[in-house]
Amino acid sequence: MHRFYVNENQINDNIITISGQDVNHIKNVLRMKPGEEIVICNGQGKDYYCIITSVCDNSVTTNINSIQDTSTELPVKISLFQGLPKADKMELIIQKAVELGAYELIPVNMARSVVKYSDAKKEAKKLQRWQAISESAAKQSGRGIIPKILPIMSYKEAISYGKNLDLTVLAYENAKGIKETKNYLNRLRSCNNAGIIIGPEGGFEGFELDLAKENNINPISLGRRILRTETASLAILSMALLYMEE
Repeated sequence: MHRFYVNENQINDNIITISGQDVNHIKNVLRMKPGEEIVICNGQGKDYYCIITSVCDNSVTTNINSIQDTSTELPVKISLFQGLPKADKMELIIQKAVELGAYELIPVNMARSVVKYSDAKKEAKKLQRWQAISESAAKQSGRGIIPKILPIMSYKEAISYGKNLDLTVLAYENAKGIKETKNYLNRLRSCNNAGIIIGPEGGFEGFELDLAKENNINPISLGRRILRTETASLAILSMALLYMEE
């Protein structure tokens, strides 16, 4: 069933009105008609199963048939801190991280990040693009929320953010064996929120590792092989699923 997202102010009693770009998609791409069913999500974990009552040029009106809690969200809100990668790798990471259940994604400018966004306008445009990818991936995977892409942070800002979560770890190729990783992943069960820090293509500088440890953010191994940055993000999220989903 097709899924769309609305703001709370578009929900009035038993009626939900869809506006914006989704109207064109419903009317001209999907060619949906009154009487057909769709799922509308408020972006906060509620799914509204609706019947289309009218399709106009600027809006689609629906009646709510039933309401359910979204069953696709993880019990732990995972923040993915991603060291800025080259080219379009960030787009791939966002798409797949959203599919795997990440709650939010934070691009981080690290010492070995090749890409730098020093122009505010370019950064804003890039964030807008990344947020659109998040929304598309959320729709495709049936998410109950649209994960936010936060503004680019410095490494110090990311550490400050991460240390206030219930548990934050850092993926590092020279960390202890996978047994220690399993211990940390098992601790996720008792967390409300958690963070995962992934370095850029060149990895972490020594002072970045030291700063993380000083703030009780410990390095973990992802196995004996060295993974590309885009692989590391998806590997740790996939591992986490096994410990969180029932």
